[in-house]
Amino acid sequence: MTNGDPGLDAAVEALTGARSVTVLCHVQPDADTIGSGLALALVLHRRGVPVWVSFAEPAELPASMRTLPGVTHLVPPDEVPRAVDLVVAVDCGSANRLGALADRLDGARTTLVVDHHRSNTRFGQLNLVDPSAESTTSVIARLLDAWGEPIDAEVAHCLYAGLVTDTGSFRWVRPGTHQLAERLLATGIDGAEIARALLDTHPFDWLPMLSRVLGSARLEPGARGGTGLAYAFVRRDDVTGVGPEEIESVIDIVRTTAEAGIAAVFKESRTVDGRWTVSLRSRDTGPGARDGVDVAEIATALGGGGHRYAAGYTTHGGPEDVVRALLVALG
Repeated sequence: MTNGDPGLDAAVEALTGARSVTVLCHVQPDADTIGSGLALALVLHRRGVPVWVSFAEPAELPASMRTLPGVTHLVPPDEVPRAVDLVVAVDCGSANRLGALADRLDGARTTLVVDHHRSNTRFGQLNLVDPSAESTTSVIARLLDAWGEPIDAEVAHCLYAGLVTDTGSFRWVRPGTHQLAERLLATGIDGAEIARALLDTHPFDWLPMLSRVLGSARLEPGARGGTGLAYAFVRRDDVTGVGPEEIESVIDIVRTTAEAGIAAVFKESRTVDGRWTVSLRSRDTGPGARDGVDVAEIATALGGGGHRYAAGYTTHGGPEDVVRALLVALG
């Protein structure tokens, strides 16, 4: 086997030799981590290898992902084996993104990280991390090719789910993105229906939630030397009847603010007083601007991480405190 990529070769060797595999997805999973995990599980199951896929929280998979092929391989955290040949962490920039399942790394003969976050801490024994990749599922596609495993319609469905969501319905692409999409669609999957289920379907309670949350929106036009920050709060009382994916969708609305190159959504913990998870987004700041603000750098300074234009972190304090801390970090 000579792929010309030592990371790919090592990952293929680990997968080929494993007799039992656990695939771990990050907490508050999105379609990229779940699609990556299930695609791997489908291939491993096809090869006759026992495989478990799991994430630490929340208790249930978001509704939009429940029709993905391979969901039968998902198990609750307490059913994840303590010891296996190989643990694969997918779309996780650091071990703490595994939540309570991070301890399963210690029970593995080998650990493999497959990811595309530039802030990845390389916490595996083996690390297949490509920061230039548009999604972790695109890294998985390359891994399957190197492994010599065909991408059938079920695997393609899972890979496309991560690709369409992490590119924002192909708004953020790179050379080769559309070629991969065409290859996956050629297996016969229904790309329009996959995108509709993942991106364009919400319960009615999402609408009044948006009304309350967007009413909290504020603009700081002077932030980051005039780049501007638009932000909003998702309070604990705002989210009755909606799931994590509805909450996560708020940032994609706030980020459309014309007067701000940076967007933030502060989401109050449902269980821990004073704890907030924060989503950050940035974009090109105007005509002639080559690059937007690197929000991964900002998030990392605040204890989180992510991509240049999409990142996040967890913080503690009152609403005024957490906004002030972000403004200070933005400089």
